[in-house]
Amino acid sequence: MSKRHPAMTPLSLPTLAPPALALQAQPQLIDATAAAWLDTLRARPRRHGEASFFYHDARFNSVAVKVLPGEYFVHDQDILITTTLGSCIAACLYDRQHCIGGMNHFLLPDEFAGSAPGERGSHAGRYGSYAMELLINELVKRGATRATMEAKVFGGAAVVSGLNSINVGERNTQFVLDYLRTERITVVSKDVQGIHARKLCFMPASGRAMVKRLASTNTEALAHLELAAARAAALSISGSVDIFSPSGQS
Repeated sequence: MSKRHPAMTPLSLPTLAPPALALQAQPQLIDATAAAWLDTLRARPRRHGEASFFYHDARFNSVAVKVLPGEYFVHDQDILITTTLGSCIAACLYDRQHCIGGMNHFLLPDEFAGSAPGERGSHAGRYGSYAMELLINELVKRGATRATMEAKVFGGAAVVSGLNSINVGERNTQFVLDYLRTERITVVSKDVQGIHARKLCFMPASGRAMVKRLASTNTEALAHLELAAARAAALSISGSVDIFSPSGQS
């Protein structure tokens, strides 16, 4: 009998304390088991494209890993997998029978037009076609099967003015939905497009996803990353495309 999975839940982040109070705050202690698990995760060999920024998340009091653009992470225990998305996409795949899941984070649907075949290199995971392949293959290696996989999809927003003309978020969203349809992996929930960046947390052993839409004032660093991705995407579009930075300077 298949398990009933919880619906996507809004993620409520803690309010930062005023500076005076923050200076008095004591760091949260990590228990010995969590500390040992962190040491084990940090010491193990890293696979190509696998996320490696492990830390203790105080909000959830959990061991966590941050997935950066071009990376993925798969596990069968409920380590907290986190990322932040603008026009990028994160696909969270979960095998409901084997209770294993993973997340990726890609910037663009595919490699630039004109790239030489096989010219993937260390940044290949930034492109959806390879990022999805990496994630699915790692899940299968760990015992998952396509027949029992389901997906939750996030991101694809328009967070930087000037990007709408090349539709990076829309193209990313359409790509991942088409890809999953071709692979016959059911999308059970999604939170995509719009104008807000997103903070995403995923629990790979239970398939639970939590998302929070971020205010534009909190996404300046993300906007610069989105701008770089947009300039790259422009190379695959015929004709001339001018892309402006959020501050009006290129």
